[in-house]
Amino acid sequence: MANIVHKLTTNEINTLMSKIKFDTVQLPQGMKARTKHNGAVINIYNSGKVMFQGNNAETVAQQLLPEKQSNTTSLNSSKSSKSQASYIKYNQYNCIGSDEAGSGDYFGPLTVCAAYVTKEHVKILKELGVDDSKKLTDTKIVEIAEQLVNFIPHSLLTLDNVKYNDRQRAGWSQVKMKAVLHNQAIANVVQKIETNDLNYIVIDQFAERGVYQRYALSDLPYPKLTKFETKGESKSLAIAAASIISRYAFVKHMNHISKSLKMEVPKGASNKVDLFAAKIIEKYGIDKLDSISKKHFKNRDKAQALVKKKYL
Repeated sequence: MANIVHKLTTNEINTLMSKIKFDTVQLPQGMKARTKHNGAVINIYNSGKVMFQGNNAETVAQQLLPEKQSNTTSLNSSKSSKSQASYIKYNQYNCIGSDEAGSGDYFGPLTVCAAYVTKEHVKILKELGVDDSKKLTDTKIVEIAEQLVNFIPHSLLTLDNVKYNDRQRAGWSQVKMKAVLHNQAIANVVQKIETNDLNYIVIDQFAERGVYQRYALSDLPYPKLTKFETKGESKSLAIAAASIISRYAFVKHMNHISKSLKMEVPKGASNKVDLFAAKIIEKYGIDKLDSISKKHFKNRDKAQALVKKKYL
């Protein structure tokens, strides 16, 4: 199945939408319009990108956007894309990648995503700007993720703060939580794809293989295909896509917390976070703080000390 993507101006989008009928209601977040036309699905995103999908995608794109064909990005190309330097050139294979977000943040949940990226997806992901999520702004992450979730098979799991603290109190380390979530997300994706086409499962490494296997609580779906890579986002677009989707979920959850508090909640675990946590204790109490944070982080003790110092 071909995938064609173009970046259009507002005027170009309006012209395209005047040529054929589009649906503009009850659409996924980030999408402006959608339609099916002559055997192709056409998605128009708020970012200005337009994606043509289907066996007839290239023909339909040529018909509707003839002036854009010199810049066409097609995934039907048989040429293998060059991956970043790594022993295995994952972007030349069909891979499930997994990554997480929120593990280093005092506030907010732990989110984990596994995503299946075929070698045919590689060019479209690069066109959409998929990269190491740490290099992207939250706004860009939301923009890209809301496009990825519409065509990349994936599983997104969120461990909210209440459940996270329950697990931690029961003796689970954060590494164990991540291993369980990663393995479950990967298993979920395996159920969504044709596994005969799967070449690798690549995990952004947060623990040695033996530790991961011991903590995961379930068998690795395909142990012989499973690899662990440090700095995996730079080596595999499957990991990069999973990272963006997991970060997207974390950002949306943090926005929800900020809205409920009517204050912007800081990310990370810096002194700024300590000061904000102290404000939460003063205004709402320690139980409220614990319901939106990871209790075992040192920020909790520092925030309590700040409150105590203020009243000495």
